[in-house]
Amino acid sequence: MVTRLRLGVIGAGLKAAEYAASWVAMPEVEFVALSDTSPSSLDRLASICAGAGAARPQCFADYREMLADCGDGLDIVYVSTPHAFHAEQAIAVAERGIDLFLEKPMVTTVPEAEALIAAQKRGKGTIVTAFQGGLSPLVLDTRRRSLNGEFGELVAISGMIWESWSSNYAGHWKQTPEISGGGFMFDTGAHLMNTVCLLANSDFASVGAYMDNRGAPVDIVTAVSARLANGALATLTAAGEGPKGCASFISLFFTKAIVRIDAWGGWRELVLDSVTQPRETAEILDNPLKSFLAIRAGSMENTGSVEMGLRFARLWDAIKASARADGTPVHIGAAGGQMER
Repeated sequence: MVTRLRLGVIGAGLKAAEYAASWVAMPEVEFVALSDTSPSSLDRLASICAGAGAARPQCFADYREMLADCGDGLDIVYVSTPHAFHAEQAIAVAERGIDLFLEKPMVTTVPEAEALIAAQKRGKGTIVTAFQGGLSPLVLDTRRRSLNGEFGELVAISGMIWESWSSNYAGHWKQTPEISGGGFMFDTGAHLMNTVCLLANSDFASVGAYMDNRGAPVDIVTAVSARLANGALATLTAAGEGPKGCASFISLFFTKAIVRIDAWGGWRELVLDSVTQPRETAEILDNPLKSFLAIRAGSMENTGSVEMGLRFARLWDAIKASARADGTPVHIGAAGGQMER
């Protein structure tokens, strides 16, 4: 008999509802409690569970009440709320020692990342950030082979991502600075930054950046030029205004190989020792909870760890600081502190 893990949800919006359709059918989990400030969102998610023949979860307007009433009966909490709320909610879950599956990006700043790391150490639970790229078999294979030295030394990275994001999310919370934590670069562009951070196998040492809001309240276009601690150079471009659609391209130049891959790990092109290999594709994960459970069980590397989230946060904080200084490079010290010049 399968022991079912008891799941709580903080943030019952569209993403949680999308995932719930498959999660409620998993024999490994059961929805126990939901929290959201929107009664209609709570009812929608609870109805998905009931419609699948599962028990209707308890519903709460405040996540703190959910944790107070149900925390001792939860094994996992999934957090899917606007970015600026992640840190407070994630820290509250981690302090309770409950395993945490957290929507991307992990948090919005370095101090928040450090506070979450400290909370995890106290609570001793598992924390995974839900980046599709970090859970993709093609990204994981690229990382493994790079770490094993198969590709040689990393020389440079070129990454870009684009989406008709400015018009897609006009008036949405994602373009409200107080709760979004940033604009296109921090939302869709977070997939680019995270996959680069993961595959670079290095912290960033120096970052220069420009941002253009193009009349919006948040950044729409961002250009980054950086040096990694391992000596490789990197350029990142995020364009959140353009024709309908969304795509990304990341090229990693090694001394023995060139790897081209997208931010979500949906495809990869590899040139190894001057031999071009066939293009590979992988289905982008529609049920990342399965990967979370594998990480929780110790059978899969946690590429969405809090430490990786801290690397991401250091890069994002440096990008913001440099952009505020009109592109003046920001140097990240060995301990992760920033020194503007």
